[in-house]
Amino acid sequence: MPCEISTELIEKTIAFHGHSCPGLAIGIRAAELAMRELGNPDDIEMVAVSETDMCGVDAIQFLTGCTYGKGNFLHHDFGKMAFSFYDRKSGKGIRMVLRSDARRSADEENDSGNISSGLALKTEKERVAEMRSMMKDRFMAFALDDMFHIQTLVKNPPRPAQILGSLVCEQCGETVMESRTRRFGGKTLCIPCFGKVEQKI
Repeated sequence: MPCEISTELIEKTIAFHGHSCPGLAIGIRAAELAMRELGNPDDIEMVAVSETDMCGVDAIQFLTGCTYGKGNFLHHDFGKMAFSFYDRKSGKGIRMVLRSDARRSADEENDSGNISSGLALKTEKERVAEMRSMMKDRFMAFALDDMFHIQTLVKNPPRPAQILGSLVCEQCGETVMESRTRRFGGKTLCIPCFGKVEQKI
């Protein structure tokens, strides 16, 4: 079944992100699936986990209200087109992964490399723009169960965000969250300063 989110809300999501693209469409559909399975974000305590940092995370933030700043949207940098959603109230959770056959059609039609290298001719750019538009429309038309592999999660949702103490880096003098500090030569260092003295990084 095609996307059931209202056109008005989709247009607001596009405005929030800055442009319409296949990646944003994936995020819109992921948010739609999460709401179908778990309920309205206003009625539950939703938490989201993204395994990618692509355009779709903006749609998830806008449509579900899960944000990095509130600590109820986490990023796991696994490079997978996969998203997990939980309801802390009920303990229910799902993980969805974009199906390879849906993705394959996108990959096959994607830029061959000339666009990113700056070597594309005008006709190539126009063709890629046309294909991206077709991909976006296809993602918005997929039935959700055909677009994603859906898995019920039995593990607990991520812990709520906590306010942690801060320390001062003894190298640069900047304040840093205690859990992000490193010790070297008896000093407390931030990660960038630690990287300058630790040879194995």
